[in-house]
Amino acid sequence: MRVLVTGLGDIAHKGYLPVLAANPELELHLATRDQRVLREAGRSFRVPHLHASVEHALEAATFDAAFIHAATSAHPALVRLLLERRIPTFVDKPLADNLAEVQQLVALAERQETLLTIGFNRRFAPDYAALRGADTDLIVMEKHRHRQADTPRKVVFDDFIHVVDTLLFLAPAPILRRTIETHVEHGLLKAVTLMLAGDGFTAIGTMHRDSGLDEERLDVIGNGVRQSVRNMSELVRSAGTECHHRRGDWTSVGRQRGFEDMCADFLTAVREKRPTPAADILATHALCEAITFHADAQATPDRPSYTNISAN
Repeated sequence: MRVLVTGLGDIAHKGYLPVLAANPELELHLATRDQRVLREAGRSFRVPHLHASVEHALEAATFDAAFIHAATSAHPALVRLLLERRIPTFVDKPLADNLAEVQQLVALAERQETLLTIGFNRRFAPDYAALRGADTDLIVMEKHRHRQADTPRKVVFDDFIHVVDTLLFLAPAPILRRTIETHVEHGLLKAVTLMLAGDGFTAIGTMHRDSGLDEERLDVIGNGVRQSVRNMSELVRSAGTECHHRRGDWTSVGRQRGFEDMCADFLTAVREKRPTPAADILATHALCEAITFHADAQATPDRPSYTNISAN
């Protein structure tokens, strides 16, 4: 399988290239306009097929699939370019930083009958994935940053989107109600809380951008048991007493954080010609747009705001 990878920054080096380069079934091609980065990536991961741009790569070869790890602002144009050639495409979250473009790209994928997948690695992280389908009354996910307040759209679509998607992934029944709370100061989003509820369960996601520590914690509670995942590396099961499980010393970061299984699932989906999971993509990005609207309304007093919103 010939696979194109573009966007060779930090996330590609840490999460994707170690996984993809180790797969003997793949013929990897790398593309970026930064020639120094291109040469170093090719050398580091022993990839001989290097291209000065995605356009040059598409002129030089045909591809069975593509991975996009470029900056968010570059996603729509790159995704559109690949989908128009009917190349199954995996792109880091978010697909775009606004719902209108997300809808357009999902519609294009469906018209082209070409797989489009978004990189939500927490759906494949072993400790998170194991909690799906658990007997759940309450889900609480916290993802905090230390002194990283930023504009609402950037915070929500580039970071809080992981919280949104994880809550939707773990929710044991349809979402019937939602509540949004945001704290904005001088145009910067400092804190956000999302509550989703349905029959018999509540799911709460929260992020503080001026926290004392960068940290992530997931708690799933039900039937007298609390299961907690801390920083995606330690699982604590509490049922009267605490039982701690840490990832093994030889467990790779790619395995623990879901990158291995996520890449494998996408490549399998390409081979099986699966359709684009349009409903999942749209649901996550639509919630992000609603949260951004709420935060922007706080920053603009004459604009209508809202918190309690029907899920329908």
